[in-house]
Amino acid sequence: MSKPRENKSKGKPSGRGHNNTRNQSNARGNAPIKKQVAPKKAQKPSNPDAIRLNKYVANSGICSRRDADMHIATGLVSVNGKIVTEMGYKVKLEDEVRFDGARINPEKKAYVLLNKPKGFATTTSEGKGRTVMDLVANATNSRIKPIGRLGRNSKGLLFFTNDDLVAKKFTNSKNGVPRLFQIELDKNLKVEDLKKIREGFKVEGKLITVEEISYIDGGSKKEIGLKIKNTGNTIIRTIFDYLKYDVISVDCVAIGHLTKKDIPRGHWKHLTEQEVNTLKML
Repeated sequence: MSKPRENKSKGKPSGRGHNNTRNQSNARGNAPIKKQVAPKKAQKPSNPDAIRLNKYVANSGICSRRDADMHIATGLVSVNGKIVTEMGYKVKLEDEVRFDGARINPEKKAYVLLNKPKGFATTTSEGKGRTVMDLVANATNSRIKPIGRLGRNSKGLLFFTNDDLVAKKFTNSKNGVPRLFQIELDKNLKVEDLKKIREGFKVEGKLITVEEISYIDGGSKKEIGLKIKNTGNTIIRTIFDYLKYDVISVDCVAIGHLTKKDIPRGHWKHLTEQEVNTLKML
């Protein structure tokens, strides 16, 4: 007699509708339920020119980024005249950022000395024709600006930097950086007029003074050496217009200890570390 065949499926779930975890059926009624996904909110495009305020402060050399967060939180940092305590606040390079009242700059400090030719205006404004900024366009990526002025038809040394602390030395009327000019007049400078300039005199109630003045050795009495600390050269025109002389040419030959040596007309150079340190001590 033969044995009955075993039912191998006995006790095992099969068929639709069962919780078959081994081979789960995807038949209708057993299909997985898809979750509803909320649409993503559109993000505002970030400004590639903006950087976090703590990075701006840290890049200026004031402190580390972690310390910058602490200084921002305590209200030591302002942006465009307003105290900012918000973490993650972003600023642009053209914003005016101050730390404890002093303006700071996150760019690498640059110090450029140009031997300016005639025909270039001392300005950072566009639409003024040829300017000194055209001459130093390839000097640095930092946003330097001219410190002091030379007229379009004047020539000689012109200093550029983005270091506000050094720039203030030039604008300080009492302890400014001296500049030496060689000036050619339309006629000989009288001895009495030279003495008058040396002693100082008033023009429209304003006292006009210079550091030094003398005839240039080996030249005619039309050629004058004049040292001033004023950042502009309008004082030169003021002096000689008042005394009835026409100024033929103006050439700035020295700024403090800096001279035109090895800088051809129309060329520039970066100051050495020693030259910068000496300038800071003036």
